Amino acid sequence: MPKGLSKRAANIKPSPTLAVDAKAKALKAQGVDVVGFGAGEPDFDTPDNIKEFAIKAIRDGFTKYCPVDGTPDLKKAVITRINTDYGVEYKPEEIIVSCGGKHSLYNIAQALFEKGDEILIPSPYWVSYPDIVMLADAKPKFIKTKESSGFKIIPEQLKKAIKKRTRALILNSPSNPTGATYTEDELKPILEIALNADIWIISDEIYDKLVYDGLKYRSIPSFGEEVKKRTLLVNGVSKAYAMTGWRIGYTAGDAKVVKAMANIQSQSTSNPASISLKAATEAFIGPQDFVEKMRIKFDERRKYIVKTLNSIKGISCSMPPGSFYVFPKISRLFGKSYNGKQIGNSMELAEFLLDVAKVAVVPGAPFGDDRYMRLSYATSMENITKGLERIRETVDKLK
Repeated sequence: MPKGLSKRAANIKPSPTLAVDAKAKALKAQGVDVVGFGAGEPDFDTPDNIKEFAIKAIRDGFTKYCPVDGTPDLKKAVITRINTDYGVEYKPEEIIVSCGGKHSLYNIAQALFEKGDEILIPSPYWVSYPDIVMLADAKPKFIKTKESSGFKIIPEQLKKAIKKRTRALILNSPSNPTGATYTEDELKPILEIALNADIWIISDEIYDKLVYDGLKYRSIPSFGEEVKKRTLLVNGVSKAYAMTGWRIGYTAGDAKVVKAMANIQSQSTSNPASISLKAATEAFIGPQDFVEKMRIKFDERRKYIVKTLNSIKGISCSMPPGSFYVFPKISRLFGKSYNGKQIGNSMELAEFLLDVAKVAVVPGAPFGDDRYMRLSYATSMENITKGLERIRETVDKLK
């Protein structure tokens, strides 16, 4: 009998956010009225101009293999978008297009990390970061943040965390799951420390268009040429253009790293889907008014969901300055019981809410903090209102 799974495969966990979403959809398929706060997916449809561009590509027969690292037109569109938004210039050889932001991060890890490398990740963190690091045989090292500091690392923490084996810092701003967004003044000392330590900065900016309260977003490569040289910028079309299913992300950075990523991609996925490449091109160079309209709607939901969560006994929630998530603290509910079953952690509370309230949330434990849970407000106000009322009624049953 052949040997079983590799250690690598055995150590990797499935995405809990996708698992929650799958369970909620399975219940819905059975006719159960479930309100889902799980998936980080805009409920808006992809803009019509983007869809029409893709349809035209199909009719024109644009259905063959493409360059592994993305079409010249899309690379040009990415370069133009970055330059227009943040005043940073890239060359085509510094851009690689991959099958989503997650694939971009995976390729970076495979290209840069080795066994023994330590990768710094602020906690709470997006659930896939640690597994992507471990798949490259490197070690995730977490920097614990506090709600009182806006779930953001401070310079002293970064200085203390950097050791001889530190290879990179992964920074996600705005953040999934907390919505934490670094200001220009907060980033400056952090980037200076990273430069002095000669480590890579992996900047996941997939939520860059979704910031609120007049906050001016600053892209990390825009802090100067030296920062740009050490930064691998990751972004895509999923969140800003409601294109999660199209699976297009990109990395902008050092040409040698990008070339290595392209070599890896050539032996795994080859090019992203040709039609998606065309659609993403239109997303970046076409009208941008959709992005702002969606952001305004998200802002309305953000304010409502925070206010309502804070009115529910046992739950507290700070106002996130970015993304489309809230990360309420629910640890005051631990130790309470329903029908003889005690709630002891975020996973048990999430199961309780799904089973009793028919509301799907994501427990905080997989994000690095068991005292919290994540709710996505990338769903209709009707769903948000209904779901929060169910949570209120169900939490009141805990004794």
